Amino acid sequence: MTFSSATNGPGSFFSRQRLMPERVTGFTVFLLLLGMVVLWTLAVGWSHSAPDRDGMEELVWASSLELGYSKHPPLPSWVMYGVTQLLGRPVWLPFLMGQVFSALALWFIWKTGCEFTTPARSLVAVLLLSTIVYFGMRGTIFNHNTAQLWSIAAATWLFHRALRSGQTRIWVALGVVSGLSLLTKYSAVIQFAAFAFFLLRHYRTINAATIKGIAIALIAGVLVFSPHLYWLAQHNFEPVLYADKSIVAVSRLDALKSIGSFLVDQLARIAPMILALLVVKRFIHKKHPVQGKKPAWGSTLSPWDRSFLLWVGLAPLVSTVVISMLMGTNLEASWATTFFILFGFYCFWWLSGDDTAVLHTTLITVVVIQVCMAVGYGIARGPVAWYWGNASRSTYPGQQVSQAMQKIWKEHVPGVPLRLVASDMWLGGNTVVHAGRHVEVFLDADYRHSPWLDPHTALQCGALVAYSTEPRGYLSPELAQLYKQTVTQGELEIRWSSDRSPLIKIHWGILPPGDACQAAITHPISAGKQKSLHD
Repeated sequence: MTFSSATNGPGSFFSRQRLMPERVTGFTVFLLLLGMVVLWTLAVGWSHSAPDRDGMEELVWASSLELGYSKHPPLPSWVMYGVTQLLGRPVWLPFLMGQVFSALALWFIWKTGCEFTTPARSLVAVLLLSTIVYFGMRGTIFNHNTAQLWSIAAATWLFHRALRSGQTRIWVALGVVSGLSLLTKYSAVIQFAAFAFFLLRHYRTINAATIKGIAIALIAGVLVFSPHLYWLAQHNFEPVLYADKSIVAVSRLDALKSIGSFLVDQLARIAPMILALLVVKRFIHKKHPVQGKKPAWGSTLSPWDRSFLLWVGLAPLVSTVVISMLMGTNLEASWATTFFILFGFYCFWWLSGDDTAVLHTTLITVVVIQVCMAVGYGIARGPVAWYWGNASRSTYPGQQVSQAMQKIWKEHVPGVPLRLVASDMWLGGNTVVHAGRHVEVFLDADYRHSPWLDPHTALQCGALVAYSTEPRGYLSPELAQLYKQTVTQGELEIRWSSDRSPLIKIHWGILPPGDACQAAITHPISAGKQKSLHD
């Protein structure tokens, strides 16, 4: 679709009917976000032969509904489970789901802006914000960071509304959404801390009704989170320990270097928004000169709303850096995925002038940037990476690997369908997503990591055990031990992509079916809890 200011054509019609400031509605925002989802999903889905590692992880974890998993809370895997029941496990599915959650976050950010400015100006902020890497390029990665975007954005909107309106139902909704955010990733507490900082900043305005509302939200959040809390207690708090291990303590000097690299990475990831803002400002100044200096949009906001934007918007990033500095820990760039949700509104301090001109200019600028980034990223990660033979996950020959592994199984175990692949997340996931819904991964040959399997029945119909340590492979001690139990072994070599690419060396072994296998085939039982051996 072309968004043009010309007098003829469908773009002009859309501009006249929907993109005048007074005509901006939720439907307008929905159409624009839908366009973003389609653009990025097509660009990445077309160019990638395999999902990113996090996306593959979610496809594998979606084998069953659990109250928790060994690394993270369960909500993203629940969502992926429901979607895979409808659509199967295609490679492009994680890209689509990542973009859906990114778009949903932008929707709630627009709703937040509508609380203190006009729908049109809020749309300008959302359009500019949509260009940062976390909503576009990395927005195609369906992991717990991206999946948390919507709930952090929704909680921020509800927190603003609850403080303004004081309505009990809003406080309840805030608690529910906050609980869902914790069910996505424990780092949600960073945003909750930002809410607390804002309340402390305005402690004089806190009254009994506000305290009651906070208590209601807290109760609702605990109720939503409590099933997972029970699971944590039953499983030695495994995801919490994993999160703790991911925070690596380093020397003070290394911590400062990490903070510097972290901040440089964040600047690079929000750079497209800065570029879009500069282009809009220059175009408006050149094409729509005004007599006298117009007040910046930010000056029209109330002091309370300006304080909300600054405290709630900046506190996550600032507090994370300060804590890292005090504790001497390493920072990962992706941890900041949810830290920039209000940054689009900071552009208001640099925007002024006619709303119509700013809106149309912003739209055209953002569309051009989004298309260039999506197409460029798709080409770079697809054809270019394939041609140069990079060992990029985007060009991994997952379908060829899966077909070769299925052929090996059929040759050595005729008459018994392949039901289980014991392997690491990447190799096992790429094998099973192309093999049908009835095939599951025995992740690292560790039942703690594979809760969808029943230890008493999982191996009764055998398993294909496979690992690849080069390139980019992993062999767990449990998987190595299971591999030693296989009766037939071999090695498979497949070129990663082009002739320039490295060879993938896959070691495979056959664990033969047991005596109980024929009964399992005849009667639907669970090598994966409640699934039969057939589709």
